[in-house]
Amino acid sequence: MVEPLIKSDGPALAEPDDEAKKRSRLLLQCISDECEQSGGWIRFSEFMNIALYQPGLGYYSGGLQKFGEQGDFITAPEVSPLFGQCLAGQFAEIFQNMSAVSDEKLFLIEFGAGSGLLAVDILLQLEQLEALPEKYLILELSAELQNRQQQTIKQKAPHLRERVQWLQQLPDNVSNAVVIANEVLDAMPVESFRISAEKAEALKVAVDNEKLVGRYFADDILTDAINSIKQRSEIELAVGYCSEMNPAIAGWLAALENRLQRAVILLIDYGYNEKEYYHPDRSEGTLMCYYRHKAHADFFWWPGLQDITAFVNFTDVAYSALDCGLDMAGYTTQAAFLLANGLSDLHASQVSDDVRQQIKLSQQIKTLTLPSEMGERFKVMALTKNYDEALSGFSMLDLSNRL
Repeated sequence: MVEPLIKSDGPALAEPDDEAKKRSRLLLQCISDECEQSGGWIRFSEFMNIALYQPGLGYYSGGLQKFGEQGDFITAPEVSPLFGQCLAGQFAEIFQNMSAVSDEKLFLIEFGAGSGLLAVDILLQLEQLEALPEKYLILELSAELQNRQQQTIKQKAPHLRERVQWLQQLPDNVSNAVVIANEVLDAMPVESFRISAEKAEALKVAVDNEKLVGRYFADDILTDAINSIKQRSEIELAVGYCSEMNPAIAGWLAALENRLQRAVILLIDYGYNEKEYYHPDRSEGTLMCYYRHKAHADFFWWPGLQDITAFVNFTDVAYSALDCGLDMAGYTTQAAFLLANGLSDLHASQVSDDVRQQIKLSQQIKTLTLPSEMGERFKVMALTKNYDEALSGFSMLDLSNRL
């Protein structure tokens, strides 16, 4: 008998409409076909990849509203333009330093640009700072999101539209670039595992009687990877401990290192260092699902209609970066990074007599910086290649020694 792994104990979720259910059933058939081709079972990372990115049906590649109050979650660019404006200040500093040592054209590359609001806020602020890049390149695999991003830029910054270019893969002709990945790593497919008395067991997924089910299987590759983690961070994982690891980060960083000659890569996401990630109290892992602003743990619920995400192990990101030849330039909280890049000054410059506007602005800043909101849960990591200047975003607080 197949062991079900439905573990939803969260809030009651709104029932999807009939059209959404129809699309989810089509996606379930894609998962079923993949399972059949693989002998019945696929790894959780394969399931997650299909659920999120299957062309036309996956959560990110379909036409569902994902961002903002009408979607499933809110990201920092939806909270306030101050987020992008602070990032632009950091980028202007980097571009100035790059220009001092090279005549090569400067590019800004954003992975997974969401609604397009972050691109707008960054471009408009860089224009104010007279620091616009040659091109703002957006790597976005979803045609639906590409269209949404294009509409956002057309509406809010039409005069800068020609400076933005959409790509399906990293360009070959870019030497000097700043790379921004805001809430990208958490959307990469992860392996889910459980510790047994003998080995680590990988969670695999199958379709049984038109329902998704899961089962753990002993896995030598995962066992070796987890033994390496335990050794380098001096941690122990008890029998029955469940968690995740991201096998895609190393290859993603290696591709960036291989294509770019001089680069600063800025990663912003919710996550922990390795000891916190695999803390004994976090024994059920970090996988979460989001639907209409409600978080729950049932990743088999109507595939394709909800976000599936895992926190980021930033220690693993740092090791992967160093292994492929990148340098670590800083690691801090989102609050410290934004404040070090002029958040208070930007706030002061927007003070007015409009009381409602000031209350709204204050609430935005609280959301971005308070420990109970995004301020400490989100971290910022900078990786560099052939760039030795200090980054102002880490001048207030650098937690690199905690990795």
